[in-house]
Amino acid sequence: MSLTGTAFLYTAVALAALALALPFLLWTRLRGPRAVRAALRALMLLFAQTTAVTLVFVLVNNSNNLYDNWADLLGTGNHVQRAADLGADGTGGIAYRRLPKVKQDFEQADGPRMHEAGGVRVTQLKGRVSGVSAEVYVWLPPQYDDPAYRDKKFPVVELLSGYPGSAKAWFGSMHVHEQLEPLMRAGRVAPFILVSPRTNLVAKADTGCANIPGTVNADTWLSIDVPKMITDNFRALPAPDGWAAAGYSAGAHCAAKLAVAHPDRYRAAISLSGYNDPIGERDSLANQSPALRRANNPYVLLREARTPPRIALYVSGEAGDGYEAAVALAQAAKAPTTVRPVFLPRSAGGHTMALWRPQVPVAFRWLTAELSGKAVGAHPGAGAPGSHGRPATPHGPSSAGSTPAELASGTSSRAGAGRRH
Repeated sequence: MSLTGTAFLYTAVALAALALALPFLLWTRLRGPRAVRAALRALMLLFAQTTAVTLVFVLVNNSNNLYDNWADLLGTGNHVQRAADLGADGTGGIAYRRLPKVKQDFEQADGPRMHEAGGVRVTQLKGRVSGVSAEVYVWLPPQYDDPAYRDKKFPVVELLSGYPGSAKAWFGSMHVHEQLEPLMRAGRVAPFILVSPRTNLVAKADTGCANIPGTVNADTWLSIDVPKMITDNFRALPAPDGWAAAGYSAGAHCAAKLAVAHPDRYRAAISLSGYNDPIGERDSLANQSPALRRANNPYVLLREARTPPRIALYVSGEAGDGYEAAVALAQAAKAPTTVRPVFLPRSAGGHTMALWRPQVPVAFRWLTAELSGKAVGAHPGAGAPGSHGRPATPHGPSSAGSTPAELASGTSSRAGAGRRH
């Protein structure tokens, strides 16, 4: 029975209801010695508590997509086939762009919201360079199958979940495709191909999106194998101009790190409530040594870069949860690197989907503007993103009179938020 399946949810509901009914039906009807009756009543209470906790866990897990299957929950899953030392650039000397194309088989993904907005498809990918084997979810924009776009290539955003977290989370919990589809049809957001690969590759540990010889090559999986598969199988723009990464929490750290470390593979990144130093996630494999921490800290990479990378970063967070990281990146950035720090007040929510979900439209409008030179519009020549080199939607101004929704979306300023409270 699937951990996230409907059958398991209904079973948990039925057992919880049964556990609640049993004491009412049997509490005073039990027969036998006092010790036996006490033991049976204790078992009923224990059964009620266990089923209640199980039901709450199932509801929370389904809502936040924390664990995708039993192997993830129990810590028995391992998606690393090999973890060779691939060198500083993560390629192992392989000319990966020249590797033969491999046709992937895709099927309709199952789970909450996977059938919405045209549906999300999934494939099992064997990384030829990284040695990682795992699932990758893909959603195609509404323009993709439009005959007017049959010769067009599309920009791509790689979506990275937090830890723990399922690759389904951006679709199942963040509703990213449902939020963006109408904006894409209206030409307010570029028609991005959305790609969500598994990031939780090692049992009971966060990879930190790092390459660690002998353990995992998560960086190469995300920045080489997954993009190669997408360009092999879809009409996707080539890297770096047509590519960006986006993430929340641990995935936010990964998105910023990938863009800073690989400006030849990504042009932009969206970081929601992330951190710079991998020590921000205690289970991160990237915080096991000072050398690994420095090699996977986007602030250090940006500050010490010999040539500032031509990338753009959108970094949002609350005080003590992402905003300081945003400011640090902005202070370290030198042209042509650009960083947009976005302050979110405590009233906007905590470290949850409720904080990150409303930021999707504004962050992707920002991304449309940043990639406007390469992005495909809603209709050729119709004044969409990319037409005449201008974005369809300019950056939203900060405002002291922002509504709570605007505060959560990141369109308010820190000064404005301060005047509201």
